[in-house]
Parts: sequence; C-alpha cells; structure tokens
Amino acid sequence: MTNIRSRVRARRPGIVRSLREAVDPARLLLVAKTALAVGLAWLIAPHMPGVTDEYPYYAPLGALVSMYPTLMGSVRSGLQTLLGLATGIGLAAIVVLTVGPTWWTIPAVVGVGVLVSGTGWFGVGREYVPMAALFVLIIGGQNADDYSIGYLVQTAVGVVVGLLVNLVIAPAPLTLAAAAKVDAFRTQLSDHLHDIGSAVAESWPPEHQQWADDAASLADTTSELRTALSEADDSRRGNPRALGRRGETTHIHAELARLDRIAHLIRDISDEIADTIWDRPGALVLDPALPAPLSDACHAVAEIIAQRDPLTSEDHRVRGEAARAIRLLLEAVDDRTIDAHRSMGPGVLAAMHLRRILILSGHREDEDDADADADADG
Repeated sequence: MTNIRSRVRARRPGIVRSLREAVDPARLLLVAKTALAVGLAWLIAPHMPGVTDEYPYYAPLGALVSMYPTLMGSVRSGLQTLLGLATGIGLAAIVVLTVGPTWWTIPAVVGVGVLVSGTGWFGVGREYVPMAALFVLIIGGQNADDYSIGYLVQTAVGVVVGLLVNLVIAPAPLTLAAAAKVDAFRTQLSDHLHDIGSAVAESWPPEHQQWADDAASLADTTSELRTALSEADDSRRGNPRALGRRGETTHIHAELARLDRIAHLIRDISDEIADTIWDRPGALVLDPALPAPLSDACHAVAEIIAQRDPLTSEDHRVRGEAARAIRLLLEAVDDRTIDAHRSMGPGVLAAMHLRRILILSGHREDEDDADADADADG
C-alpha cells in the first residue's frame, strides 16, 4: 500500500501538469472550433449534390481529422487524410473491377493497404489507406462506386469546413509558450548547478542525490523544447495572426542552442562530481582544498545562467563575481596541481566547464549588440 502511495505521489506533478494542459486556453479554443466545424459539416453534408448526400456522416469525420492546433497542421492533416482515402479507394476499385470482393481478396487488399501506408507518404492519413479499402469492399458492396464517391467527397467537405473554421478563427502563435519553456529551462539549469555547488560543500555523501539523477533529464528537456519550438514555427506559417513577425522565434532558437551547450557542460560536471562523491567507476579524487572554491564557482555561475537580461547593471555585477570565483578556482587548481603533482581530477574538469559556461552566457550581449547595429544600418 505504501509503495502504491509513493508511486502516486511521484506521478502527481505529471498528472497535475496534464490536467492543466487539458484546460489551457489554447486547448479550449481548439475544442470549441472542433465542435463548431463538426456541426457545420453535418449541416452542409445533406445538401451535397448527387449520391453524396446519402453519406453525410463522413463530413463531420473530415472536419474532425482536419482540426489541429496550428493552421499548417490542419492543412497537412486534411490533405494527408484525403490522399490516404483516395489511395485506399483506388486499391478497392482494382479488386471491384477484377475478381471482386471475396474471402481472400478483402484481406489481401487490406494487407497491401497496410504495406503501402508504411511508405511514409501519407503522414496522419496512413491509417485511412487500409481502412478506406476495407470500407469500400465491405460496406460499399454492390454500390461501391457511389459509396466511394460519397466517402471521399463528404470527407473533403468536412476537411474544407475545418480549414475554413481554423482560418477564420486563427489559433494564436505558440511563440510565447515556447519562449516561456525556454526560460523555465534556463531556471532549471541554474538550479541544477546550484545543487551541484551545495552537494560539493556538504559532508559526503550528501543527504540529497536527486540532482545527480536529474542530470540525465536535461537532454530530454532539450528535445522537448526543440519540439515546442518547431510547433511554434509551424503555428506561424500561413497564420494571419503572425503576419509581419516572421523572425520572432529566431532569438528563441539561438537561446535554446546556447542553453543546450550549457546543459551538456553541466551534465559533464554533474556526472563527474557524482562519480567522485559516490565512488562510482570512473571516479577521480577531488583534492580536499577544492570543494570550497568549486562550490563558490558553481553558485556564482548558476546566478549568471539565471540572468534573463544581459544588459543590466545587475548582470554585470553578477558576471564579475562569477569571473572572480572561477579565477580563484583556477588558481586553487593550479596550486594543488603543483603541490600534489597530479593534474587529473573533477576540479580541473569543473573549472574548465564553468569557465566555458561563463563565456557562452556572455554571448547574448554580443548578439544583442550585433542586432542593434544591424537595425541601425537598415
């Protein structure tokens, strides 16, 4: 029972985050637009000409599959679905025009549909290739021609309705959400380096080791942020609410690239310090004179990472303190290398990486100055 409670407690933050995302304003807008598109498609479908009015239930389906959080996502989804349907209907037509649907041709054409859908040409519409072939042969039966036309046309009607709804009520670009996630990642990196600094200064082994376990998650966070940024870029394409601001995510991409490099350096420091603290394979001895300056340098550089504005007086003050802490650490490393006649150790690696992090953090100021010069020239 205790084990179950501990698992629920560990998963609680993820559950809360999922529930919060489900009622996010952007998600609720998508819910409302999807309901509107499905309703409009159902109203329009019975008024389609010819035999297509006999299959109105496929129009709401087309509206449903075309509704995505981004406008270009809706276009891709709608076109891919129609391509998958047309391919599946074509496969079924070959069977109808030759041997006809039998006990062996139906599973055979479904198998071919699954095979074709694996080519990667159909995107989200790949599932509709074997599905459309199966429906035409089983549900269409003797009226396969009329059914195929109704199926494809009514789905296309729903897709068009969905695209129009998504265009008229354009979704907001996801730029701000992506920028907020990158800012949160910056804070995460700063906190992680603070944890390393505290662990080094504590009596070994430290009481808390979550920081060491969390180091591996930094790479996963970077991957998630790249996906969020890609979605933000996609949300701007063709979106009337993003006109005139096409370069808005450029600085976010640059910031994520910088933080990604910093994350790699912090992971190296974290892994080496953790190996030394818990005497893991690959552990190197940390000189007793280095924990204090190493801890100070970690805390000072963590403050630099947390800075969002590189042009303030506070940033310059914190940067100066970090540079001084790293210099003291380097001097201590040099002194102990000479006295102990040993150069290998986590202090050496940490000093090099912390100095590199300080340099990377300073690039924001250079880029901002370059942007200002470019604007002045323009």
